[in-house]
Amino acid sequence: MSNGFLDIATTPSVLAAQAANGSAGLYDKVVAKRSSNRFSETEAAFIAARDSFYMASVSESGWPYVQHRGGPPGFLKLIDETTLAFPDFRGNRQYISLGNVSVENRVALILMDYPRRRRLKLYARIEARDLVADPILAAQIALPDYRGLVERAFVLRLEAFDWNCPQHITPRLTEAEIAAASARLTERLAELEAENKRLRATLSQ
Repeated sequence: MSNGFLDIATTPSVLAAQAANGSAGLYDKVVAKRSSNRFSETEAAFIAARDSFYMASVSESGWPYVQHRGGPPGFLKLIDETTLAFPDFRGNRQYISLGNVSVENRVALILMDYPRRRRLKLYARIEARDLVADPILAAQIALPDYRGLVERAFVLRLEAFDWNCPQHITPRLTEAEIAAASARLTERLAELEAENKRLRATLSQ
C-alpha cells in the first residue's frame, strides 16, 4: 500500500533534494499501516479534541499564505471518513484565504497536540459554502455556546494525511490543561490553608 501523502508531497525536486542530502530511497519501503486517505477512529478522536489548526493556501501570485484557525475544541468537524468542515468566523476581514481558495482549492493543514507532541498533517480540497443555502451543514457545524460570528462554512475533501514524528515539538499547555493537571495540588493547598487557619485559631485561644 502506498502512502498517499508522500505520493503527493514527493515531487521530482523533492527526490533531488533527498538524493543530494543522502536520504534517497529512505521512504521506499514505508508502507502505511492504514489508508492515508480515509480517517480512522484514531484521527477522528484527535481532530475532535483540537481547538486550532494551521491552514496553507496559495494565492494567484504563487505565494503561500498560512493562517491560524481557532475555536472551541471540536470546531473542526468530521462529517465522514473523508470530509471535514468548520465555521468561518468573522475576523479582520482581509479574506485572504477565502480569495485564495476561490481560485485554487488545494490546501494543506497541520493540527497540533503540543502537550503530547503529536502532529497530524493533511492535504485537502476546500470549498466555501453558504450556510443559508445549506441548513443541514449549518446544523452540523453549529456552536451555539461560542460567541464567534459565522459568515460561512468551509468543507474539506481529504486527499491524504500523515502523522509527523514528535521530534522538535515543544510541549505547551493551555490554561485549562494546566488547571486540570494541577487540580490535586490546588485542592491540597486549600486543605493545608484551612488546617493552618484552624491551628492559628486554636493557638490564639
